[in-house]
Amino acid sequence: MKKVVLFSLCAAAFMASCTNTGKQNETLQAQNDSLRLELSNRDSELDDIMGSFNEIQEGFREINEAENRVDLQGGTLESKSAAEKIKEDIRFISEKLKSNREQIAKLEKQLANSNYQSEQLKKAIKNLTAELNAKQQQIETLQSELAAKNIRIAELDEAVSDLNKNVDELSAENEVKTRTVEAQDKALNTAWYVFGTKSELKDQKILKRGDVLKDNDFNKDYFTQIDIRTDKVIKLYSKRAQLLTTHPEGSYVLEKDSEGQLTLKITNPTDFWSVSRYLVIQVR
Repeated sequence: MKKVVLFSLCAAAFMASCTNTGKQNETLQAQNDSLRLELSNRDSELDDIMGSFNEIQEGFREINEAENRVDLQGGTLESKSAAEKIKEDIRFISEKLKSNREQIAKLEKQLANSNYQSEQLKKAIKNLTAELNAKQQQIETLQSELAAKNIRIAELDEAVSDLNKNVDELSAENEVKTRTVEAQDKALNTAWYVFGTKSELKDQKILKRGDVLKDNDFNKDYFTQIDIRTDKVIKLYSKRAQLLTTHPEGSYVLEKDSEGQLTLKITNPTDFWSVSRYLVIQVR
């Protein structure tokens, strides 16, 4: 009888173990499938990005070839066939430059919306934009050389006009982006502090019934705005001070000067401002 009971217990334990193992395998399989999907999506994104990059590079290669075909030194430049050939090459260069502008804009958008963030790719896009601007200068030089030979090609004028417009638009767009980044950077590194006596803090509704910044109904104009990256020392002009807001120990020190006046020195800004961007100090 004991053997039967023992066998039953072993069988039950074995089945439970198999069940747990099965569940673990299912979990691992699900995680594996999710990882495979993520890698597949990233590969697809990278393929699209590199495809656009290669198209732009090919466009510049074709532009270089067309530029080499525009011979302004030959003696037959004034012939009708030579002029038509130059017009054809210029028209081709103009179209390719326009296509490359569009491809660069597409590439920037692809990278911005992609999970695949690469500093090298961003640098490569920057170099492509610089190359596009260099081509504009080359076309302007070509226009001047043709004008010196009393040859005017409408396609070339249009190419220069389009490129100038594009550069102006890019400059305006970059200026807006720069201002946006600067504003975001400033917001991310902004904090506010105030120090005062207990009665002063109460008058400004900063301190209510023993609680600091209990609600949003306090005088925000009473605070001083600072940049946490550069403003790390706050003179308190008092011999006694207490921080009412929460700031991690070890991220600051209170030091006395020769007259016993306290100064708050923030030794680790990242930790100090990690809990709150508002600093309230009660002095006496």
